[in-house]
Amino acid sequence: MTLGPAPVLALLVGIFHVSIYVLIRGRAEQRVPILILAAFLGAWAGDGLAGRLGGDPLRIGDFHLIGASLCAWVGIAVVAIVAVLGPRDGTRTPDAHPGGGTRDTAA
Repeated sequence: MTLGPAPVLALLVGIFHVSIYVLIRGRAEQRVPILILAAFLGAWAGDGLAGRLGGDPLRIGDFHLIGASLCAWVGIAVVAIVAVLGPRDGTRTPDAHPGGGTRDTAA
C-alpha cells in the first residue's frame, strides 16, 4: 500500500493556513490540534472537490492548491465559529441542566 502525495500536501497546506490564522488572530489556546485536523481534512476534501470540478490554475502535480486552501479555511472557520458559540471553560452553567432553574449543590 502506497501513500499518495495528496494527504501529505493537504497536511502541509492545513498547517500553513492554521499558522496564518494563529498569526492573524494572535492566539488559539487549546484549539490548535482541532484546527490542524479541520484544516487538513478541509484541504484534502478541497483537493478532491477541485479535481472533480476542474479549472484550478494553481496546482502542484495533481494537487489542486486553490481548492485545498479554500476548503482548509472553511474547516478553520467552522472550528472558530463552534468555539465562539460553545461554553468558554467547558463547564455548564448552573441553569443549563435539563431540569431548568438552579441546582442545589449544598447537599
